[in-house]
Amino acid sequence: MKAILALEDGSVFHGEGFGARASACGEVCFNTSMTGYQEILTDPSYKGQIVTMTYPLIGNCGVNRQDVESWRPHVAGFVIRELSPVVSNWRADQSLAEYLEQNGIPGIQGVDTRALTKKLRVRGALNGFISTEGIAEDEAVSRAKSWPGLVGVDYVEAVTHPEAFVWDERDEQSASFNLVRGPGAVDARNVRDPLPPADIPIVAYDFGMKYNILRRLRQHGFRVQVVPATTGAAEALKYKPAGVFLSNGPGDPAALGYAVRAVADLVKSGVPIFGICLGHQILGLAFGGKTFKLKFGHRGGNQPVKDLASGRVEITSQNHGFAVDPESLPGEAAVDRVNLNDRTVEGMRHKSKPVFCVQYHPEASPGPHDSTPLFAEFRAMIMGK
Repeated sequence: MKAILALEDGSVFHGEGFGARASACGEVCFNTSMTGYQEILTDPSYKGQIVTMTYPLIGNCGVNRQDVESWRPHVAGFVIRELSPVVSNWRADQSLAEYLEQNGIPGIQGVDTRALTKKLRVRGALNGFISTEGIAEDEAVSRAKSWPGLVGVDYVEAVTHPEAFVWDERDEQSASFNLVRGPGAVDARNVRDPLPPADIPIVAYDFGMKYNILRRLRQHGFRVQVVPATTGAAEALKYKPAGVFLSNGPGDPAALGYAVRAVADLVKSGVPIFGICLGHQILGLAFGGKTFKLKFGHRGGNQPVKDLASGRVEITSQNHGFAVDPESLPGEAAVDRVNLNDRTVEGMRHKSKPVFCVQYHPEASPGPHDSTPLFAEFRAMIMGK
């Protein structure tokens, strides 16, 4: 199955198709993570994007049912250098190609992903078109050029859960894995550590939330009421939460006026708030600031972030294409973390209210665990410690 990837600048890449026989448009971006392709595929923040993996061999671990980050994969297409011909992980349920085919997503292998990534770093993220359906070059480039892009588009409405629900009421999905060895390991895939009591009720806004965020919240003793992205502040406060969490999600934060209004009202209410990724950007807008589109975004598990108060540097997992403009923030919003690669805003705090947020992913799935203590910090904030 032949495949094609075309960019809006006229560039064309040919390769071998895998996954579904399908075509799709999206913003072509790259992720530098060496592991975690399954988590990347199922991260709702990738809605509307064609993801290129810079690590050359992908698919050797297959796909399993336990490590998904949402109810389905959300990428528009998948670009890799080489698809592993062998699936060897003992937890695998199916191959990567089978998983993409099952979910209607086209993939292309045999692409010079180094050249593609260098192009995106110089030119910035580009609109693209991927197909495994025998589309001619001219038509592929035309479709890439005609795609409207991410700016000003609300992708959150396509990935948020439409109904409110309580996460993991029976404590079956949240505990950390504990690999048991020896004759007692009868069901090694399902051995879990014990969970603490769920003694702090919170509301979590689902803008496209990764499941590992929910797992981490539960592991830190939160009872999580998940609400759709369009939930107003008054409705959220009816649950009598001790705190409010704002999740990650896809697309342009400036297109989410309803979310910005709700969060601004929540900030005024005085309820403790913790936001990450898109939630961080929405808070920036709710504070009265502005956001802007990054040239090629931050996507990978090795982004260095400096805590300005302590001087500590965290290696972080990130996935975003927009950022908060620090010059636009009012005086009550303080920037407390910056990216050491490009000095963009990575964290903010409100000077008089219990509100803080980070641009990166402290749940790190995949990625380093340097920032996991932020969940404990949220708990301590709620408890007044």
